[in-house]
Amino acid sequence: MRRARVERQTRETRVSVELDLDGAGLVEVSTGIGFFDHLLEAFAFHAGFDLKVSARGDLEVDGHHTVEDVGICLGRALRAALGSREGICRWGWCLLPMDEALAEVAVDAGGRSFLAYRVPSPDRSLGPFHCEMAPEFWRALVRESGLTMHVSLRWGENVHHIMEAVWKAAGVALAQAVRAEPRRQGVPSTSARAGGGEDESHRDTRPGAG
Repeated sequence: MRRARVERQTRETRVSVELDLDGAGLVEVSTGIGFFDHLLEAFAFHAGFDLKVSARGDLEVDGHHTVEDVGICLGRALRAALGSREGICRWGWCLLPMDEALAEVAVDAGGRSFLAYRVPSPDRSLGPFHCEMAPEFWRALVRESGLTMHVSLRWGENVHHIMEAVWKAAGVALAQAVRAEPRRQGVPSTSARAGGGEDESHRDTRPGAG
């Protein structure tokens, strides 16, 4: 039962996330930020996850707190749903086209938090969703979930297409990484077999590293 529910309430936001890694891509999202809802729906549907997100934030200020706190809660739900991470494939990769945009995402679900985000963030908004919030979302998610994620844009001109290609590619890559692998016994790590688990001392703690 790889499911989790996470709630978070601060002075700025109130967020609830329900996640089922072995779902059917059933998605219900309401954050008050239409394009962000669209991206989360694309991510979960193409991952094959069941996802419910309800968020209320200080949108009269801007969407930053809402987007970041959804990333925090989704990351925590991923960590909880993965549990010990025994028997998962661990790695996933996707190169995904959407019209002229071509996005690449590689994921390691082994327990180390790191984000490399190589996608331009133009100074513009898609509705109330400002493009500079995209890396903040992924940074919060990988920090809380224990993922290593490399996100790159190979090519793209239309900002809508670029963002959607990234989110869809992330969903496909993450689905591969967390998929149950019947032939694999225990945690998918040679260091874990030798020493009983991932060595947290190797986690990257540089500013912005997740």
